[in-house]
Amino acid sequence: MIPGALRALYNAALPAVLVAALPGQLLKMRRRGGAMHDFGQRLGHFRPPIAAQLNSLFKPWWIHAVSVGEVLVAAKFIAAARIHNPAQPIVLSTTTSTGHAVARRELPANIPVLYNPVDLPSAVHRTLDTIRPGRLILVEAEVWPNLLHAAHSWGLPVSLINARLSPRSERRYLAARRLVAPVLATLDQVLVPDPEDVARWSSIGVRPEVISVTGSLKHDYENAAEEPLRPQLTSLLTQLWGNPLPPLLLAASTHPGEEVALAKAFLTLRLTSPSLRLLVAPRHVERTPHIKTELSSLGLHVTCRTSLPEPASPHGNSSPTPDVLLIDTTGELRAWQPLANVTVIGKSFLAHGGQNPVEALMAGRPVVTGPHMENFESLMRRLLAHHAITQVPSLTALTPALQSLLSSSHLATSLASNARTALAPHQGAARRSVEHVLQCHS
Repeated sequence: MIPGALRALYNAALPAVLVAALPGQLLKMRRRGGAMHDFGQRLGHFRPPIAAQLNSLFKPWWIHAVSVGEVLVAAKFIAAARIHNPAQPIVLSTTTSTGHAVARRELPANIPVLYNPVDLPSAVHRTLDTIRPGRLILVEAEVWPNLLHAAHSWGLPVSLINARLSPRSERRYLAARRLVAPVLATLDQVLVPDPEDVARWSSIGVRPEVISVTGSLKHDYENAAEEPLRPQLTSLLTQLWGNPLPPLLLAASTHPGEEVALAKAFLTLRLTSPSLRLLVAPRHVERTPHIKTELSSLGLHVTCRTSLPEPASPHGNSSPTPDVLLIDTTGELRAWQPLANVTVIGKSFLAHGGQNPVEALMAGRPVVTGPHMENFESLMRRLLAHHAITQVPSLTALTPALQSLLSSSHLATSLASNARTALAPHQGAARRSVEHVLQCHS
């Protein structure tokens, strides 16, 4: 159990933090399409139809995933769990409205999708009273003191799956080890992607005997099905640019400033490849109006994904052929990856940390990153050792690297083949994770 003095200190400070953060969170929720009428779920209050649905479940697994990335990891875990036991009830909670929307789309209709309660004792206990779970499963790094304390009071086994710890997070945890170690020590099970993660989680307070290496669910495509949106997106692109499609450059999960920088590289590439087109998928779609203005100022004709007519629409597309398609939708990136000839990973040039390149790699396309992939150091070491990815030191080096990949099908094919070899140890991670969870307190 978490020491009482530590919980008392945490609970004394938490309300002030939540009140200070509330205006920003409400604004973000509204911008990203969150349902304000479900805001009460964050305090453990559920509308009668949802409460009745939850009450009808017998000892469901409560899985918590923060946002889009974690929800997609949870979806793989849930698919593997249902292969093992199709009758097992499951409830998923998310923190963000974008994660909530993706979960609604990705998961079967009979899996309730909720907003996670804030970590106040009263909100946590009301949620537990309503869900009455048999297990609590946290995705990646979502560890909350009151939730853990309440789960142990209920006798629930608590698993942390796909436990990812970036170097930055590790440094923060180590700096506050006296506070975080007692919380992390209460975890019953921690499933990590790579062998080197064992020592890192142990160093910040997790008991070594509860840590197991299962591989990364983010890198696991063992049971991946054909992305259902892909035919629709192919039809949209065909309406836009004709058949056969022109070569496509995808800028994935971009952050501020990167869209303009990549667009300038695109303009240079167009001097020798005039048919080339650019797809831009920003990390945060609420930036769409600003991005469109920036790219238009470079003389590019930009069309937004949401403004396109649906395939086979009788209205067609009467506007001029665009140079750039701005993907202003959430959760579709995985379906766009196989359609691009080359993908550039955002948050790796003008921001630090990088975004996950695996979806693009597993789509069989060459991938280019900038120098800042700190959140994926272990993965990048493996990929670079296998010659499976192209990492450039700066934006200056980006254009020639893209030119090489766009002009050499042999190089692109070789990189894609090497990527599958590099990622092979992670295949089956979802299945192994389910097997370990079932063994925890069974």
